[in-house]
Amino acid sequence: MKEFSAYHLVTNKKMSLGQVINFDEHQKNTLYHFFFEKEQLNDQNKDFMQILNNHYTNEGLHLDKENAEVVVQYAGHTMRAIREVITEMVRLQDYPNYPSRLSCLYAAKSYDEVLKWKALFDSFNRNVLQIVKLRVNGNYFEGDGELLPTIEAAPFHRKIEQAREYWKGNGKNELPELLINGKIEVMEIIRDFTKEEFK
Repeated sequence: MKEFSAYHLVTNKKMSLGQVINFDEHQKNTLYHFFFEKEQLNDQNKDFMQILNNHYTNEGLHLDKENAEVVVQYAGHTMRAIREVITEMVRLQDYPNYPSRLSCLYAAKSYDEVLKWKALFDSFNRNVLQIVKLRVNGNYFEGDGELLPTIEAAPFHRKIEQAREYWKGNGKNELPELLINGKIEVMEIIRDFTKEEFK
């Protein structure tokens, strides 16, 4: 365990000065909840397989707009979940002392790095509420988001090799990400974008 500071983009629920979060291996983060608990259903509560089974005929697959969107969302969601499962499997096998991507807070080492992530989030129209500075008493892993396994339909053995490259650390510094766990305290609210909107 080390004490260090880090910067974090707040996207779901605003943080408050002095707020403390304790992340251990039993605490699951937003990434975990999004990929492993979210369902993709149509208006009739049909999932991906039910939609395919109900819309496949001898002439092929015929989907309306709503069902096609569910199928595409499910496929994208599942590819990303597979990436995270493979990455976690490699971590548990080869680097068990590193924080899990599914049980950590994502941060950056510097304000400049957190601004890179803000620009990326903005490009995907992901709402950023705040930038905060954190005091951390815990562990960290500095990775490169560009080295994560591909979400393309590559063979699993290639995805496993890509995950091993990711866990070797941030060599090229393309998209630096800091995975942190332990006792995390909000030291400073650097920017609050929810207040800036009303200026």
